[in-house]
Amino acid sequence: MNWKLISLISDIDRFDASWAAIERREGQSLKELKSIATVRSVGASTRIEGSKLSDEEVDILIKNMDISKLEERDEQEVSGYFDVLDLIDESYEDIPVSENGLKNLHNQLLKYSEKDQWHKGNYKQHTNAVEASLPDGSTQIIFQTTSPGFPTKDAMRELIDWYSTDIETHVLVKAAFFCYEFVSIHPFQDGNGRLSRLLSTLLLRKYGYQWIRCVSFEHEIESQKTEYYRVLRSCQSQRPGEDVSEWVIFFMSCLRNIQDALLKKLDSRGIKQNLSLKEKHLLYIIENNYGIQTSDMAKKAGASSATVKRMLDRLINMKLIERQGLGAGVYYTLL
Repeated sequence: MNWKLISLISDIDRFDASWAAIERREGQSLKELKSIATVRSVGASTRIEGSKLSDEEVDILIKNMDISKLEERDEQEVSGYFDVLDLIDESYEDIPVSENGLKNLHNQLLKYSEKDQWHKGNYKQHTNAVEASLPDGSTQIIFQTTSPGFPTKDAMRELIDWYSTDIETHVLVKAAFFCYEFVSIHPFQDGNGRLSRLLSTLLLRKYGYQWIRCVSFEHEIESQKTEYYRVLRSCQSQRPGEDVSEWVIFFMSCLRNIQDALLKKLDSRGIKQNLSLKEKHLLYIIENNYGIQTSDMAKKAGASSATVKRMLDRLINMKLIERQGLGAGVYYTLL
């Protein structure tokens, strides 16, 4: 526990202490934010693992889900993720943090995926080192995971035992460490990254941080994907007995970032009431298509690029969005 970590935890808990009052004041707005957060969480977490579906496509799929027609792997992964997120939202208090509890969540996560039927809900049978695809078509191992068989079973048993008996660690640090250790063990053949992010939400809900469902932790991770993998790799390269301080601080920084984003969204409600329908639509497009550029915005908005640029300038001046990148790579994100 260094001073930076103590400061981050204090900021997060100070916000949490005011959450009940925020809920009473912003009830209807929070319902809308929760709906948006669900789509962003599902879209971001599956894209981190390679899905190509935009938030708009995810939203359409969730609203019109027909399990008999889920033929594409991206659609299967999105549907499974949505189901588990919905289960956590409805029943987080009743979901046990146990080996069987995690196996059941994994089974739900992959229940629509045809290629994963042979292993879903069971610990891995083969090694599954985490690899990155390089531009030349080759692969590079990011980190080695725990070996299958008894090493994985023993590691998971130790993790659950620690979680069940530890009463000294601050619960935010405990959640960060649990998710780190889970993804480092990589106990299942596939789906470990997605499940680790779902476990973040589950543990935070269990520990009383209910505001987490009005924001998207997964979207924050996606926006920092390079740093996310760098920090994981930096810590895991020291296994066993590594110092995970860097990961815990990264985890806390993400939580504080999404708290700040939530407050800004609530503060901007009055400003947004003065926007035109086209400007509101443009905000929706930016929010649900991370990294989208002006030409694509114009197509989705059905407007000329010149009109979109004028609206973007106005939204920037109103401090609702900000410009990212340079030259041809410029894109826009919500503040």
